[in-house]
Amino acid sequence: MERTPPHPEVSAFDLQLVLEALVDPVRRSIVTQLAVTGEDRACGTFDLPVSKSTATHHFKVLREAGLIRQYYVGTSRMNALRRTDMDQAFPGLLDALTTPRAVAR
Repeated sequence: MERTPPHPEVSAFDLQLVLEALVDPVRRSIVTQLAVTGEDRACGTFDLPVSKSTATHHFKVLREAGLIRQYYVGTSRMNALRRTDMDQAFPGLLDALTTPRAVAR
């Protein structure tokens, strides 16, 4: 039995799916937390204001959109931001999402 869930190829990324995934604040938080730490993280290590089952749904949406890659280390499902792939498909999108905004003068 294959434990690694399917992930879309870069050539199959769909901007509409990516934007729909990012419209939710919980999913944006997951992407931002991955970008800030710069490290792969287990599902249970994220600071999320939702139940475990709801978090699982959010991770699935992000994976299916191509924003994250999931894999197992022992019994932990790890999450990695697909920054290089996203930058190839949609240059600047993740930077715009995860870079703190300058204070307006």
